Amino acid sequence: MNTKPEIEEIDIGKGGLSPFTAPDAYNPPKKDEEIPYEDMHPFLQKLIDEHKDYSQKLAKFEETLMIIESGTINREIDSYLREFFVNFDEEIAIHNRQEEKMLFPLISKKMNEEGSHSKGDKNFNVIDVLEDDHIKSIQLAAITFNMFALFSRIPDEKSRLIILDVALTQGKELIELLKLHIYREDTIIYTYAHNNFSHEELTEIEKNS
Repeated sequence: MNTKPEIEEIDIGKGGLSPFTAPDAYNPPKKDEEIPYEDMHPFLQKLIDEHKDYSQKLAKFEETLMIIESGTINREIDSYLREFFVNFDEEIAIHNRQEEKMLFPLISKKMNEEGSHSKGDKNFNVIDVLEDDHIKSIQLAAITFNMFALFSRIPDEKSRLIILDVALTQGKELIELLKLHIYREDTIIYTYAHNNFSHEELTEIEKNS
């Protein structure tokens, strides 16, 4: 997913993405009080900083999809798409592995021990949801990337527009997924880690991640 054929300029008509409506998940019924950034352990601050950087790139990707849907695809737009997918492959993968290697398993274990798990499955908690998000984001990114690449190769205009619609739809789903995922980690998971692990434990987690 690191290379991609150029997308030729084409007028695809007018339109525009509908504003994303914040789902109920952004307002969970039970959530610990958020910890000020400056009070967080440096390891958690690092993860939050990476989220801030990626949120900016995600916003640029969202803007790019809006430009495409409004009617224009050219070399500049293609370069923005390339940049997003390369960043997804190289930076987000490392970030996710850091979380999955040490932080997530320890949080999951502690949550299960204290009863913070699904009523129907004592081994299922919010960490399982976040790990599933990691998998889904990879799948959505791959589909979106491949649809944009296929769009640039198909000569039939009707087929091209159908493929482009799929690419835009999957891209929008990816954006919504990642926005909610980042919100859950920043406001719930990192706060939980701060409240339930000592400074020394978080330092050890950082060393092993």
